[in-house]
Amino acid sequence: MTTPQAIQTIYSKVRQAERISPAEALVLLNDAPWLEVTQLAWERRVEKIGSATASYTVFRIINYTNVCSILCSFCSFKCTKDDERAYVLSQNQVFELIEQAQEKGSDQVFFQGGVNPSLPLEYYLEILSGIKSRYGFHIRGFSPVELKHMAILYKLAIPDLIVKLKNAGLDSVPGAGAEILVERVRKILAPQKCTTDEWVDIIKLCHHQGLSGSANIVFGSVESNEEIIEHLDVVRTIQDETGGFNSFIPWTFQSQTKDFYRRPVKHHEYLKVLALCRLYLDNIDNLEVSVMVLGKEIGQLALRMGANDISSPVLEEKVLRSFGVRSEEESKALISDAGFKPIRRNFDFRVIQ
Repeated sequence: MTTPQAIQTIYSKVRQAERISPAEALVLLNDAPWLEVTQLAWERRVEKIGSATASYTVFRIINYTNVCSILCSFCSFKCTKDDERAYVLSQNQVFELIEQAQEKGSDQVFFQGGVNPSLPLEYYLEILSGIKSRYGFHIRGFSPVELKHMAILYKLAIPDLIVKLKNAGLDSVPGAGAEILVERVRKILAPQKCTTDEWVDIIKLCHHQGLSGSANIVFGSVESNEEIIEHLDVVRTIQDETGGFNSFIPWTFQSQTKDFYRRPVKHHEYLKVLALCRLYLDNIDNLEVSVMVLGKEIGQLALRMGANDISSPVLEEKVLRSFGVRSEEESKALISDAGFKPIRRNFDFRVIQ
């Protein structure tokens, strides 16, 4: 057990803006009182963002297909092409969804689907270029997992694939498909996705091509505390090299499939991990709370414990069950009730007047 003095030494290091090591982060996670860690995270949030505001954004997720050849143990969204639930949205159906989002004030779209081996590359390029030319939306899409399998399917080098997608209209990439960037865990949860090294290499290629994005962690299954820290260290190391992550968001696994082991994460544990993300990821300014998964009350607490953004509202979501806000008015109310001035931001965290 770590002594109180040793913990106080780490606190002092944090307050002096010194980078903490993986071993020190593990001490905080294992042994430090959670309210003390969240207080430190609030102090860091005030230094980086200030204490007066919290931000939100309005975007639409378009789940363009649910056909997927990757068998993730925790996903109930996927199906095979022969399943009666299988679908692929046409270009006109995608445009219809964009227009609905535009009517609700959205200016961003998250293009997300399964790894569907039946779709030609032209499907993606035509939809991307159509969204960009017709509506001018910011388009986020294609995790490293999707990019890896698209490159194999279309017999393209990943850098060449990224260029084609970017030229067609892709603006940024999500941190999806990361879950826990530790091989032991990935082999249990989703061995067909991609390895940690593949995920890292692909996201760095995207960043170097000018496609910034977010990063995340999903915990609450078979991972250990050491592996949570290992994941955060992978993200911090990437950011040191590329500077391509504009935000970070911690998620917890949801119950979707009967065979997936989900460890219940208590609210104070989530808030402590979120606070540790603020402290350890000293090179990422914006920390989002997963209001969609954790709910409004935890979202409000998180804004006092390191987070500065609630991300929601999401205008459509088929992969996860949402407990978040469903309108801009709800977002403003949630933030105001937590004691902050609500600020709407775009993907790059610039304020929208």
